[in-house]
Amino acid sequence: MNAESHLLEGLSVTLDQLKYHYGGPNTPQETPHVFVYYITIVNHSDRRVKLLGRKWIISSKDGQKLVIEGVKIVGEEPDLAPGESFSYNSCHVSAADTSATGSFHGFDENRNRIHTLIPRFAMRIPDLSS
Repeated sequence: MNAESHLLEGLSVTLDQLKYHYGGPNTPQETPHVFVYYITIVNHSDRRVKLLGRKWIISSKDGQKLVIEGVKIVGEEPDLAPGESFSYNSCHVSAADTSATGSFHGFDENRNRIHTLIPRFAMRIPDLSS
């Protein structure tokens, strides 16, 4: 087993959709802007992969960064054969405009540590004054 993680060619992430919502009874008053994102992870590599966790980096315009790391992806460990995909949605709450990027990580069928990058996407609060 290789201890160093490698970017696995053919394993990719796409942002399928990004929706904006303002407030609601379950939204913290200090972070009333809710961005719901829909993600698909596709395995076009030549080997089976099991994804065990994720790392998100949320950046604000003022240079602050919030790093969120954890096991599983929305409570699951996707096990993808070549040609298979995994889609899910989740959300991020914010007080201001931000952008997000990161990675998903796991192992291939040979127990090599692998990862794939989440392309950066912007979460911009729309002008609701009109």
